[in-house]
Amino acid sequence: MSKALTAGTPWRVILLFALPLLVGNVVQQLYQVADAWVVGRELGVDALAAVGSTGAMMFLLLGFAWGMTSGFAIPTAQAFGAGDAAGVRRSVGAGVVLTGAATVVVMVAGAVFARPLLTLMQTPAEILDDATTFAVISFLGGFATMYFNYLAAIIRALGDSRTPLVFLSISCVLNIGLVYVFVALLNGGVAGAAFATITAQTFSVALCLNHVRRRIPALHISRADLRASRAELVEHLRIGLPMGFNASIIAIGALAVQVRLNTMGADAVAAWTTAGRVDGLAVAFLASIGLAVSTFAAQNYGAGLTDRIRRGVREGTLMSIGVSIVLALILITAGAPIIRSFVGQGEEEVVALAHQFLVINGAFYWALGVLFTLRGALQGMGRTLVPTATGVIELVMRVVAAIILGGMIGFAGVAWGNPLAWFGSVLLLVPAWYAALRALRSDERPPSRPVHAPEAPAKEHVSA
Repeated sequence: MSKALTAGTPWRVILLFALPLLVGNVVQQLYQVADAWVVGRELGVDALAAVGSTGAMMFLLLGFAWGMTSGFAIPTAQAFGAGDAAGVRRSVGAGVVLTGAATVVVMVAGAVFARPLLTLMQTPAEILDDATTFAVISFLGGFATMYFNYLAAIIRALGDSRTPLVFLSISCVLNIGLVYVFVALLNGGVAGAAFATITAQTFSVALCLNHVRRRIPALHISRADLRASRAELVEHLRIGLPMGFNASIIAIGALAVQVRLNTMGADAVAAWTTAGRVDGLAVAFLASIGLAVSTFAAQNYGAGLTDRIRRGVREGTLMSIGVSIVLALILITAGAPIIRSFVGQGEEEVVALAHQFLVINGAFYWALGVLFTLRGALQGMGRTLVPTATGVIELVMRVVAAIILGGMIGFAGVAWGNPLAWFGSVLLLVPAWYAALRALRSDERPPSRPVHAPEAPAKEHVSA
């Protein structure tokens, strides 16, 4: 159900919106574990390695598409907050057109360049064919991923974060079942695993479309809405492209880190992989709050509730810091037993290195929480320059840490890349946020977006 985030206590609104996002992140990670279990048991270690070896490359392209489609939904949230029904429909029309164009590019580029990229990444020869097969099929089925991400984003833009969670959960459960059927029962190999994912995601797209048709008339568009103006397309690209770029930068940084870890031996790689699973669950909490703040800021920016944005971002930041402290205490004090539950007994070197990773990262989660919150707020208000710059800073910091600190102090040096990346980004985001506050006080708005009076629920102004 659509819900305006322009009324109610800001921290409570943000938290309730963030919780389904968090559950969705956890569901996705649990699915990945189950999927890997089926492939590994049924097809063997080489097949599992082939599927896993495509991850960074696929995230480089599909992650870009995910970030971009999320950006396309921000003008939708702004128009919804402004009570501009026609603006919502035009924004959705522009997003549908641009997502379609991006889908064609990703599908063609991914399928054509999959093998050359895997070869460039020095993928072992014994798994190269399977890795190429999995990647090509996955890219050709990228339309399902693209449109599910976009449909979920515009549903969230109207204040509903629970429905996309339900559809995501259904898709993940269906995916696991289909992987077993296609791989174990039909002997489809890695191609079967890829087809299972495409089928499940296509079903989730159908669920979203049916939900929009039956329950969300605000998102019903006509052919006229699909004829977006040049200005509308440019506005959506102005926000969407930088957000996609940020997502791709993360993948590039991960590739640089992986290269350095590969030179440190199997224990270092195993420790990083295992700690990364635990760290990913912790980071999911903070990322969910950041995405919730982004939608909150977008709706309230559209409604012209500038004081409410200031209060919401302040409360969202404090919430992130509080959650960060709790997560840090858990991982610092209980990190070793948690890691040991993954790798078993007799792997003390892996446990020690992984716990070192968790301690270094956990101690500075508060900086990551601030990063997610401020970046989300700026993106929600349509300010993309500084968030894009922070992505570049994160890339540079991680690469420098991997090359220089990794060479000087080994595994710990690579691990320090994350806190350094977060600090570098926060140093840029804080002054950018205060500059945005000054602009809010003067009620600055993008000239390309018409502003309409907010509906009745959006008239509340909350003083800072």
